[in-house]
Amino acid sequence: MRRLAELFPFLASLEGRPYPFYRDLKGVWRGEELDLRFVYVQGDPFATPSVLEVRYPPQALGPLRVYTRPEGKVAVEDFLLRALKARLRGLRAGGSGHSGEVRVEVESPKVLKRAGAHLLVPGPEGRPQGEGGLFLRFRVGLPAAGRRILGKEAERLFRTLVDHLRGLLPELDRAALLRHVRQVEDFAFLQERLAERGLVAFVGDGAILPRESGVSQRPLKGAIPFQSPPALRVAFRVPHAGEVFGMGIPQGLTLITGGGFHGKTTLLEALVHGVYPHVPGDGREWVVTHALAQRVQSEDGRSVKGVDLRPFVHDLPLGQDTSFFSTEDASGSTSLAAAILEALELGARVLLLDEDTSATNLLVRDARMQALVRRETLTPLLDRVQDFKARGVSLVLVVGGVGDYLDLADTVLLLEEYRPREATLEAKAIAQAHPTGRAFGEPRYPLAVASRAPLPESFDPRRGRKTRVKGRGLRELVYGEEVVDLSALDLFENAQVRALGAWFQRLWRLADGRLPLRTLVETALEGVEDLFALEEAPEVAEVRPLELGAAVNRLRALEVLRVGD
Repeated sequence: MRRLAELFPFLASLEGRPYPFYRDLKGVWRGEELDLRFVYVQGDPFATPSVLEVRYPPQALGPLRVYTRPEGKVAVEDFLLRALKARLRGLRAGGSGHSGEVRVEVESPKVLKRAGAHLLVPGPEGRPQGEGGLFLRFRVGLPAAGRRILGKEAERLFRTLVDHLRGLLPELDRAALLRHVRQVEDFAFLQERLAERGLVAFVGDGAILPRESGVSQRPLKGAIPFQSPPALRVAFRVPHAGEVFGMGIPQGLTLITGGGFHGKTTLLEALVHGVYPHVPGDGREWVVTHALAQRVQSEDGRSVKGVDLRPFVHDLPLGQDTSFFSTEDASGSTSLAAAILEALELGARVLLLDEDTSATNLLVRDARMQALVRRETLTPLLDRVQDFKARGVSLVLVVGGVGDYLDLADTVLLLEEYRPREATLEAKAIAQAHPTGRAFGEPRYPLAVASRAPLPESFDPRRGRKTRVKGRGLRELVYGEEVVDLSALDLFENAQVRALGAWFQRLWRLADGRLPLRTLVETALEGVEDLFALEEAPEVAEVRPLELGAAVNRLRALEVLRVGD
């Protein structure tokens, strides 16, 4: 057994040696207050920095037991990672490449389960000696000049690093930790109770929805706080904050409308983000969306594999069948139809759409076009609204120019200068006073969703003899022979993209050509509360089954069979 105190002179002794001598660091260095483990040691100073893991023993975790439900435990882990990142900010050593670089993986104000933190508290019956504790993982670039080790610089860096690690738990802001945990637990409590109140979302009074910019997740300074319209104002009594007030968005078809730049898309964007809890101070802490809500949109050029498009696309020229439709280059309408049906296949209960990102010809066909075009191959979403309601699936749609939806809307929200007004009765009166003359026909095909079973070769990550899996920002995943376009998915951290690559490899092992996609995805994600089991790197964060399934559907290598064939 190597002691932590021996680490520092050992690092100094490596001064001037070739870089590969750093490999002798691998393993555990045990200390009285914490253990430090070198999980992965980089091969050269320009390679991805090394992975370190610090373990605090169970007896040090008493102040962290402030949670009452699993989501609260995730909140503790999230808080500790953020505290570690703040504490190590600015810590660096000199040298080539990534020398001295310290990275703690937390990228957004979302509270997510991440591979960088794992709190394992012994239960009432206890655990065997050596188990339990708090584990935090992060990266450190080992210092070098060219390919020669800077041992003294490494010693200085790690002495400072270990001092910070020793001070992390004793110097935690306990009040901030408690606020963090209580906020997340209240969010989870409220989210669970949306459906029983007949709601798909809740937006708390005082929420700050606008962001600084399209690439920033910080709240916009000086933004108008959200104020719910009286007709939609509801109250929830949550465990910690007591009674909270805000706007409840009912089930059914909800239209969000108003003039340009008055906040329609900003509200929808907040609802998209509201499937996850946020840290206190983000402004969207009390934006809570149904856990099975998903945004869908058009994606020109995406691939579609084996989807039964007949509920929306049918009777194509030359007798082309759309009951098991595939294409490598979908149009806007076809891609939107596929996205809707794929979301339903994966179990989505709320669909979020924006007119600006949806193919208009799949949203509506007005009276004039109905009169002119007799041999139509598309059934617009408008003609399916009642079918969605019958399936218990709600729609939230941002519209600015498609007034035909006013006839069917259950709720109409009119935004004026970022202030929402409930305008359902007004909208109905306008619809009656200005009839469109549009005929609501009976769709030829039912809104049925066919299950598909992926074949295992769909998930082969090999490129030649090597496995190639690499995330590139939020929009692309390099996987095997292809680059998967994820730009239409709602992913908020690069770590989620990297997680998709790891999950794809698990799907490769599980797929058998018989398991339906939804079952396959849910099975892959079962029992992986401990993301440490996924892979050693800390840059992995949770994704929902809806996002994993949506990513699978964008694999151009995807091959599927109809379930039951």
